[in-house]
Formats: sequence, structure tokens, C-alpha cells
Amino acid sequence: MIGQAVAAKAAGPSSGSKQMPRGLTLLSIRQPDGKETLGVKTPGGILDVAAAGKAFKIDAPTTLEDLLSSGNVPALEQLIAAAKDRREFLKEESKIKFGRLLTNPSKIICVGLNYKAHAEETGARLPAEPVLFNKYNNTLAAHNCTIKLPRQEVSHKFDYETELVIVIGRKARDVSEADALGYVAGYAVGHDFSARDLQLEKGGQWMIGKTLDDFAPIGPYFVSADLVDPNNLTIETFVNDEPEPRQSSNTSRFIFNPQKVISYASKLFTLEPGDIIFTGTPSGVIIGLPKEKQVWLKAGDKITSRIEKLGTLRFDLA
Repeated sequence: MIGQAVAAKAAGPSSGSKQMPRGLTLLSIRQPDGKETLGVKTPGGILDVAAAGKAFKIDAPTTLEDLLSSGNVPALEQLIAAAKDRREFLKEESKIKFGRLLTNPSKIICVGLNYKAHAEETGARLPAEPVLFNKYNNTLAAHNCTIKLPRQEVSHKFDYETELVIVIGRKARDVSEADALGYVAGYAVGHDFSARDLQLEKGGQWMIGKTLDDFAPIGPYFVSADLVDPNNLTIETFVNDEPEPRQSSNTSRFIFNPQKVISYASKLFTLEPGDIIFTGTPSGVIIGLPKEKQVWLKAGDKITSRIEKLGTLRFDLA
């Protein structure tokens, strides 16, 4: 929901007239014509920014990426104020189809082995610095999506990985850990869906095990950085109707917290508005079980990823 600023630290360094969203929970609406446009979660429902902007003749950004690249937050705030009580622009969340929060980031960065217990369960050495790999834009998928699994001869060892996703809001190059969170626009629930046979049985090629189509659902919401402490969030994964989570941890258990990851990455390459960082998954993954207990995900399974204050991401497999 639209909320109050809770972390002045997240305000970050000045960047001219551009602003990052504050006090906002945003999402993407998939319109009947297939376009994916911005929605704002308000007490009265989901504000359809594209429809309201057209009616009020307010040129507010109509996608999250437009909002982050332009920094035109005042226009969006003006539109929210104008339309907050206009029922014709407010949709019931249960009746909308979610679109992808982001569709074309310049970078999708992932951190491997970023929880001590997860590294230990896989038999990996604890990393001395962040282990980075990448996904591509073909992996981006929406809340409530269906991931179509490849043919069995391509891959069959599918595993879950719920992760906190960082969304960058300002260009960041060579930033300090102390300043790093000031470059964050917000956070979301993400899922680094993985094909373990491709990842680990083809010469250790993490990239191919992570980049099949739709292997990165994100959502349902983008929550602005001022509303979230990324270093203290409960994170869980559920499979089908099982009452107990497969994964249950807290981001306080990161080996490299978000500010360390952002600072480290920014020393290697420039981070741009709209870039996203998957921060790693906690213990409890299938690959971490003894081989005789490894039952891989399959078509028909339903996955639920939940992170405190960020919402619940759901998708199924086909």
C-alpha cells in the first residue's frame, strides 16, 4: 500500500531533478491488448496508471522501467492524488492479470551461494567475495505465470530458489557500502528457477541452468526502498499444498548483504536504473538433499515464494 517513508537512509545521493519512488507499492497490469502497464496499490484498489493518465491528461510514466529511467515521480504522485477516489480507474486486485514488473533491464545479476547454510548443504566452499552470474531478459516472467518446462531429454532436474530482488534506481559506479542502499529504488520477490542437470552436469555451466524461458518470475509487487529493510526479511518457499515451507530463513543470514553486493558489482561495471539483482537463495533446495531424497519439480507442481513486506509470488509448472 501507499505508505510512509521509514528509512531516510534510502533517500540516497542527489540526482538532479530525477526522483525515485517513495512510499509506493507498484505492480504491472497485463491489459487486454497485451500491453504491460503500471499499477499502483492503493487502499481503494489498483490504480490503472495508463487509463487514468489518459483521462486526466497527466503524462505519468506507464511502466516501472519508464518511471525509473525518467525519474518522473512527481507526475505519478499527481495522478495518484487526482484519481484515488475515482472508481472507474481502480481495479480489484483479484480481477487483474499481472504483467512482468520489468521487461528489458540492461542487466540481470545473480548472486550464488549467498547464505552459509545453503553453501554448506551443496558442499560448496564458503565464498570469499560475491559469486556473480547472469540471467537474460527471456527469463523474466510475471506473478501467476506458468513455466513451460523443456523436454525431458533437455532437462528434468528442476529446483526452486526464492530470492530477494534488488531494483536499482540510480546509475551506480564504484559506490561505497555505506552509500549503496541509496541507489536502490525498491525490492521484490523473485525466483531463480533452476535446471540443476544443466547447471551442474554440463561442465558447471550455471548460466544455461538458469536462463531457460520464464525462469525468473518476479512479483507480485515492487515495493519502494523506503518501506523495506532488506537486511531483515523472512523468506520462504512452499510447494503445492504442503503446510511446511521447503525453505525458511531470513535475509539477516546473507553472507554478503545487499549493500556489499551493490558496492562490489558497481566496482566491476556500471549499474543502471532498472537493473535487477537476485541476491541468492537460502537453504532447503532439492539439490541440497541426499540423492535418495531428491524429488525434482515436475509439470503440475505449484510454487509459492514469500518474502516479508514484499508479498507472495506464485507460479506453476507445465
